[in-house]
Parts: sequence; C-alpha cells; structure tokens
Amino acid sequence: MRWLSIFFAPELRAWRGEMTLWKVYWGYGVLTSLVLALFLLSALSAGKLWMEQSLLVGFGLYTAWILTAVWRCAERAQPHWRLFARLSTVVWAGNALMVLGFLELDLLARLLRP
Repeated sequence: MRWLSIFFAPELRAWRGEMTLWKVYWGYGVLTSLVLALFLLSALSAGKLWMEQSLLVGFGLYTAWILTAVWRCAERAQPHWRLFARLSTVVWAGNALMVLGFLELDLLARLLRP
C-alpha cells in the first residue's frame, strides 16, 4: 500500500490543502474535468450504458475530491482568490449535482426501457 501513497502523493497533497490553488483549480479541476467530460460524451454517443454508469459514478467521486481539494487549497491563497475559488466551488457543486442527477435519470430511463 505504500506504493499507492507514493503514486498519489500530489493528489494527497491537494486533498490536504498543501498544493497551490492554481494547480489544483486549473489542472486537476478544469483540465481534468474536461477530459472526463470528453470520455462521458464519447460513451454517450456510442450508447454504452454501463460505461456511462461507471463514468457517472467516477465523475461523482472525482467531483467530491476536487471540490474538497480546491476548498482546502484556497485557505492559503490571497483573499480575493480564496473568495473566487470558494464561490466557484459552491456553484461547481450545484452544477455537478444537477448535471450528474439529470444524466443519471436519463441513463436509468434508457436502462429500464423495454
């Protein structure tokens, strides 16, 4: 298990709020979210229902991690960046709940369709 902590050391530092805000916000937040969204769009267009479900669960877990990491990393940022990061985190959380919720409802409807 030690190798996991070494492999995920940057992510653990972000989770603890020890990384710079811009790296977590733009790198792990915006850029990684775009990549995950592209995977989800690919699964949607291919009609791979179980892949969509897996990605939605993964996206939900990732969202919880990144929102926590951004919030914690904002603590050490300058006051105006802290405020921006935390406000956008609240908006991001609301948006993620709505998007994931509606995508899950749509997926369930397609899975249960005869």
